[in-house]
Amino acid sequence: MQVMKWSALALAVTAGSMQLAFASAQEESKGFVEDSNLTLLNKNFFFYRDFRNNPSTSQNYRKEWAHGISAMYESGFTQGTVGFGVDAHGMLGLKLDSGNGTNGTGLLPTGSDGRSQDDYSYAGGSVKMQVSNTQLKYGNLFPTAPVFATGTARLFPGSAEGFQLLSSEIEGLNIDAGHFTSIRDGSSSTNSHGEITTTYTGIASDSADYVGGSYSFTDNVSASLYGSELEDIWRQYYGNLNWNIPFSDSQALNLDFNVYRTLDEGKSLAGDLDSTAWSAAAAYSIGAHKFTLAYQNVNGDEPFDYISMDGQNSGDSIYLANSVQYSDFNGPNEKSLQVRYDLNMAEYGVPGLSFMARYISGKDVDGSDAQKGGAFFPLNEETGEFEQAIGDDGKEWERDIEAKYVFQDGPAKDLSIRVRHATWRGNKDMAFFGSAGGTANDEIRVITEYPLDIL
Repeated sequence: MQVMKWSALALAVTAGSMQLAFASAQEESKGFVEDSNLTLLNKNFFFYRDFRNNPSTSQNYRKEWAHGISAMYESGFTQGTVGFGVDAHGMLGLKLDSGNGTNGTGLLPTGSDGRSQDDYSYAGGSVKMQVSNTQLKYGNLFPTAPVFATGTARLFPGSAEGFQLLSSEIEGLNIDAGHFTSIRDGSSSTNSHGEITTTYTGIASDSADYVGGSYSFTDNVSASLYGSELEDIWRQYYGNLNWNIPFSDSQALNLDFNVYRTLDEGKSLAGDLDSTAWSAAAAYSIGAHKFTLAYQNVNGDEPFDYISMDGQNSGDSIYLANSVQYSDFNGPNEKSLQVRYDLNMAEYGVPGLSFMARYISGKDVDGSDAQKGGAFFPLNEETGEFEQAIGDDGKEWERDIEAKYVFQDGPAKDLSIRVRHATWRGNKDMAFFGSAGGTANDEIRVITEYPLDIL
């Protein structure tokens, strides 16, 4: 895994002798106002999760319905050698349906009375500067790095407070670096200074840093390398290789490989960490059909963990093939296999309509060697004994079905309607990963999005 420790800087130096990138973006800038754009997104979200065999009597299911309106403004850059600009966003969430016994879906923040708020709003922004093809931003940002990505699975995208550097000075090479000190979950919290934590242990860190990038060797071959540090918790490295092999205009094979290496760092607040998680996927496309087979493996005594806010499962910093609608299939020592089928109905005269079905099975989840006293093998203060949170023979499976339609023209052009159904089952050794400690969940999500370009 030594290759994982190469930094994006090394990749840039290696490519330094190559031809510098095309025209400078700053040279082509038309101005602060002239290059501005403003988009408005209406997002309607219905979420239902049935716990089936929830051992707790507090909730048997969660059901909420909400509508979100988000405005995103991006200015252009002032002209000159160095350009300056600003970005801003505002979010308004409205409760359409929720009950005190059925909330907690993550669509709406919860008030002091334990009920979901009727409405909530927040705003944020950032300043930016550009030199040539390099941008530096500071403020409320939306990072998408595989080692630090805010969540996008609910009503609004999450954001993080800090600095981000984006550079594409060499053609085909994109550099991304960031330093962040807080994070906000876009739907379940309006707190712009939420703690950066790990998803499973909930342990907080004062800051997170990362650097990395991607390079396109050809139109069909690309690679990514990233390294990150969650202060006093871990250092995490990521690599990706993607190879698309076209056979004809209607046939192609895509091969995709992802790997994470996680090691404890500094004060090791989450304990000793030493794990490798990887996935490999092959997708064969022929006409309207795509068939995917993916395998994922976690080699470590704790679950593969990633960044979130305040211990919520609200981050997207997991770019593994079997991280799907409900489960990430990231238990300690877990091995999982996915089969997937996609159908694009444009080939049959219905452009905009698509279907997807997949099945993932995971096995060999074993938490018996997790460090005692940690989050996954805690000490019971009453008995004085350690309790194993994750069993030694965990098994799980998930089935997802999705239908989506995007209007192609007319007044409703770009309006999308998506229906997602998920079924997850696990044995008793997987209760740690089930909602409210259960081992069975059924889920329905209905999501409607209507984007409008104002400027």
